Amino acid sequence: MTDSAPRRARVRAPELIGKGGWLNTGDQQYTLADLRGRIVVLDFWTFCCINCLHVLDELRELEEKHRDTLVVIGVHSPKFVHEAEHQAVVDAVERYGVAHPVLDDPELATWKQYAVRAWPTLVVIDPEGYVVAQHAGEGHAHAIERLVEELEAEHEAKGTLRRGDGPYVPPEPEPTTLRFPGKALLLPSGNFLVSDTTRHQLVELAEDAETALRRFGSGTRGFADGGPDQASFNEPQGLALLADGSVAVADTVNHALRRLDLATGEVTTLAGTGRQWWQGSATSGPAREVDLSSPWDVAVFGGKVWIAMAGVHQLWAYDPEGGTVAVAAGTTNEGLVDGPGAEAWFAQPSGLAATADRLWLADSETSALRWVDTDGQVHTAVGTGLFDFGHRDGAAGQALLQHPLGVTALPDGSVAVADTYNHALRRYDPATGEVTTLATDLREPSDAVLVGEDIVVVESARHRLTRLRLPEEAVRVESVAHRTRRAATEVAPGRLRLDVIFQAPAGQKLDTRYGPSTRLLVSATPPELLLKGEGADTDLSRELELNPAVSEGVLHVSAMAASCDDDPANEYPACHVHQQDWGVPLRLTAGGTDRLPLVLAGMDEQ
Repeated sequence: MTDSAPRRARVRAPELIGKGGWLNTGDQQYTLADLRGRIVVLDFWTFCCINCLHVLDELRELEEKHRDTLVVIGVHSPKFVHEAEHQAVVDAVERYGVAHPVLDDPELATWKQYAVRAWPTLVVIDPEGYVVAQHAGEGHAHAIERLVEELEAEHEAKGTLRRGDGPYVPPEPEPTTLRFPGKALLLPSGNFLVSDTTRHQLVELAEDAETALRRFGSGTRGFADGGPDQASFNEPQGLALLADGSVAVADTVNHALRRLDLATGEVTTLAGTGRQWWQGSATSGPAREVDLSSPWDVAVFGGKVWIAMAGVHQLWAYDPEGGTVAVAAGTTNEGLVDGPGAEAWFAQPSGLAATADRLWLADSETSALRWVDTDGQVHTAVGTGLFDFGHRDGAAGQALLQHPLGVTALPDGSVAVADTYNHALRRYDPATGEVTTLATDLREPSDAVLVGEDIVVVESARHRLTRLRLPEEAVRVESVAHRTRRAATEVAPGRLRLDVIFQAPAGQKLDTRYGPSTRLLVSATPPELLLKGEGADTDLSRELELNPAVSEGVLHVSAMAASCDDDPANEYPACHVHQQDWGVPLRLTAGGTDRLPLVLAGMDEQ
């Protein structure tokens, strides 16, 4: 007798453990046994990571549609030291509207049990407690929905599916004027405009930076133009004053640039379609016809509105005269590489500030302060890469930040940096090359604006604006340096087989209509680590040669695969792009492995 159910590898799911305990469950603790009979999707995420935030948004519709059979559980697995603080995870869960249980795993215990290598990673567990699929990166919601439907049918027939309410218990809302505000702007009137991010609104505050005068936006997630009560935003962030007196708004989760008319309160859309940019999408054109990806901040520089496009690690520019938008700098590869704009690498740029001759930017994932000159060259003032961060003052080449989100130009040519995960305001002076600390004991500062001799800081996790007098002398702090908490993978020197695992989801096939549907880009830090195998190709497997003279480093792997619905009757099948960037810390040891599998989608059968 043949079994009509699809054959899958049977791997028992390891237990869910995390020292921080459970959130969004009404203080209930859960084990996998408690979830037996339900389809479980584990979302390994960390709140600094823009791709993880994209996945949260991708999963919302899936959770709603299958809420009586599917339980999504966020496993919070920190990259930065700050992300291992329990209260910071509590804040992030509310800030990003996470409507499912979250296990706080500060020591990466469950991450290690599931052999996860990248943020975000999704693991699907069937109602009997077996792992049936793993996906790294974003763009997998369609494939997971197909699998969920298969599992529902299969386990309904077997009698092993249990329907009903899930374990999610929403937290009580807090009655504060602002809720996780993102960015602020000093208006010509002396009032402040603040992006009230978690409430999906913009708020005008009086000169006291406390009294709310006007609100713009309906207060619920949406993408609609109109008057102050009809318009809707989705987690808005950056704000910039335009020449005509209106305000450009980085409407982050709508992947759009919006315009607020301060006189009428009318909201319109300047750029973006509401769809997220993917590899292969247009990189320039009429602004309303080009997809964007998580614009996080905006600033006017050289007559254009520059956009910190956090979702694709680039800077874009909107031209108000021509109504066009285009990539201005960055390749979409994540990292820290200076040089001409077209060759530079960024890592989640999240804060912008313009002077006459420099566009300063907070490059959050590299914990870096960088700048673009009037010729389009990219330079780094502070920061070394994706894996080093901390709180250290002194010469810029040695100084350390931790995931900064904001930057503010000061009158003397120096800049203040909202050093978000250090809860500090820092200052970099190009004249001396020194980094100092202006203030500490701020709670996740995300932006700051200059008001006379004061600086007003957006204390995002204290839900308020805080006014500070710019001190003549900086505060002194103890130096702290950190490296990422992830354990290095031990590999043998010499030949290393890199296998990116991609299995087209059920009902789909590789999209080869326009040539190869896969792409693999490999590089290393330091570059000397790789003797062979660097560069781009279409094969998802590659022989690398590691330099025995380099004891440790980071392998940067970027993979992309496109698949389409496999239905000959459909002339226009739906197509899906799956992509992920890995930064894999390696340690070369004689007994190490000679194969490195990275799962983009599917299961590694070897």
